[in-house]
Formats: sequence, C-alpha cells, structure tokens
Amino acid sequence: MRSGFIYTGDDPVLAVDLARLAELHGWDGFFVWEGIWATDAWSTLAAAAVVTERIRLGTMLTPVPRRRPWELASQTMTVDRLSRGRVTLSAGLGVPQEVEQRFWLFENDPGRRVRAERLDESLELLERMWRGVPFVYEGRHFRAAEATMMLPPPTVQQPRIPIWVVGAWPREKSMRRVARYDGWLPNYAPPGVAQVPGSPEFTPDILAEGVAWIARERAELGLADRPFDIVQEGTTSGLDRQADAAIVRPWAEAGATWWLESDWSLPAERIEGAARARLEAGPPGG
Repeated sequence: MRSGFIYTGDDPVLAVDLARLAELHGWDGFFVWEGIWATDAWSTLAAAAVVTERIRLGTMLTPVPRRRPWELASQTMTVDRLSRGRVTLSAGLGVPQEVEQRFWLFENDPGRRVRAERLDESLELLERMWRGVPFVYEGRHFRAAEATMMLPPPTVQQPRIPIWVVGAWPREKSMRRVARYDGWLPNYAPPGVAQVPGSPEFTPDILAEGVAWIARERAELGLADRPFDIVQEGTTSGLDRQADAAIVRPWAEAGATWWLESDWSLPAERIEGAARARLEAGPPGG
C-alpha cells in the first residue's frame, strides 16, 4: 500500500515546501485541494513538480464538471511534462449546492444529472486531448472542431494520465464510470440515504464489497490486466507507528492500494505545524 499526504491549507509556497518534505520522508504522493475561487491547484503542483523527483502529484479533488475540459487538459499535461509523468487526476462531480454553497458563488448548480453528463464528456475529451493529435467531438455539452496547428505534445504517461474517479457505492451507474478508469475514490451512498460525505459510516468490509464489484466489472470490460487503484483517505497520529499501522491495515486487507493522510478539521493556524510534523514522522506503517 502506498501513502500520500493531502495538504489542507491554501499557501502555495508552503505547499511546494511540503511536497519536497514529503518526498524526503518517504511518502509516495502529495495532493492539494482544488476550489473554484481559491489558490490555483495546478500552478502549485507545477511548482512542486520541479522541486521533486519521485512522488506522485495530484488534486483531492478536481470538480471536473465545473471546469472547461480544454483548460484542464492544458494544466494537467503541463504538470505531467514538468514532473516527467508523475501526475494523477482525481475527478468528481463537484459538491452539490445543498451540501456546500461556497462552491456555487458564481453560478447555479445545474443538478446531479447535468454534472454527471459533463463529467463523462469531459473525461472523454481529456483522453483525446492528452494524445496531442487532431480529433472531432460532438457531445451534449461540449464540442471540439478539428485542430491541426500548434497542437501540444502528448502526455508523458500513456495511454493517459491516471484518472481516479469518485464512485458512490453501491450505485451501479456511478460505479460503472469508476471501472472504466484507473482508480476508485469511495463515497458510500446506500439506497435511501443522501450522499453526504462522512455519513453513514464507511468500513473496510464495505470497501471490500466495492473492490470485488469493480474487479468483476473490469473483467467484463476487458480491463482486468490494467493497473487500478483503490484509494482510502483517513487520519493517523504519526506518534505511534504500531497504532497507525492498526488503523491502515484493515483498509489494505480490504483492497486499498493507497492511503491518503489528511486532517480537514485543523484550524488554519495549526495546519503548517501539524503538516510538517506528520510528514517528518513518515507514512503510517502497514
């Protein structure tokens, strides 16, 4: 199981320093959050790319339906090249208005169905744009005319930059999208329960159910031999390696391939000190 760290603050200079610290202390990935009116995540990751050599870099996560696909393609392919192939795109629908109004300051939430359509079309477009070759596309929400001049080079990572997708287990339509790509960011949404992050409780046993379902679906799609990540986010202390390992181990046994360390409850004034201490303690043992 690999370990990544999510920086929950908004200082780009500090984020770049923390990315370097994460690499120094054996972490496998460094992630920043992406907002609508916020410190630009991809500029920050571009800067982190040039001061690191090994760790993966990404967002946690990108509200893809809120983005123009061609702009997101340009940002991700730039970080991919600067990092020599170490970027991951974490993709979600974007927070619904009833959960977080901060994300809808400048426009109205078009609703889950439209956001899902935009997500699907955007991911299709990203894959094509990352190839750096002319193409034509006509969707419900986006179109692309054939471009033949000043095309960017293809991404370093082939056949594409890895895409981790939020999937609401056990909702099959959401999970089928996940199975087509490169990783699962779990959201537990049992029938009759609103999709509110953190509720109801998500357990390793539930994760294992989703992992098994994805394996069957990918086998039917002919994708069983392609790498696929299962990503679990959580918090460990960094003070007791055995206790931290006890927290992480059940998730690894259930099929998780990445542990993403985060603490979203920290007040702004404590984020830097806590992040430095946690990174210097190293990844949780497993």
